[in-house]
Amino acid sequence: TTLLRRIQIQKTSLRGPRYVSFLFRAGKTPFAPMKLSVSLLLLATAAAVCYASSEGKLKIGVKKRVENCTVRTKKGDLVHMHYTGTLEDGTEFDSSIPRGQPLSFTLGMGQVIKGWDQGLLNMCEGEKRKLVIPPELGYGERGAGDKIPPNSVLIFEVELVKIERKTEL
Repeated sequence: TTLLRRIQIQKTSLRGPRYVSFLFRAGKTPFAPMKLSVSLLLLATAAAVCYASSEGKLKIGVKKRVENCTVRTKKGDLVHMHYTGTLEDGTEFDSSIPRGQPLSFTLGMGQVIKGWDQGLLNMCEGEKRKLVIPPELGYGERGAGDKIPPNSVLIFEVELVKIERKTEL
């Protein structure tokens, strides 16, 4: 009979619990429990480090590509964006669409949250993206007003309406 041991690591986030499971065969030598403990500790640490490093990254999804794109956004461009921002639970906190007026700002100059300055680079006019922005690239520990709680992951559906280059301004 082979004895199997399982360890399960749980981390709870706004997206719900996440698990990492490991299954091990326990040996019958007197050192097996110590070897197993050390192995479990090393694997748990590696899993936690991998999970933590992926948790804080900006995620960019292209929802609509533009064929024959000749001009892409770069730092210093004046961009005109339509957007809808939601929290992880789906609560909408802001949108330019009901106003009928896109938001205009200079890309890469800190006029918007870091997740936007990074996530809107190399976009084409007419392109649509979904940005999932971790708190450290959004509003962080301070949140924003009463609509965005501290440490919130922000989800934006964005559309690039227009790019204006410095030379065109």
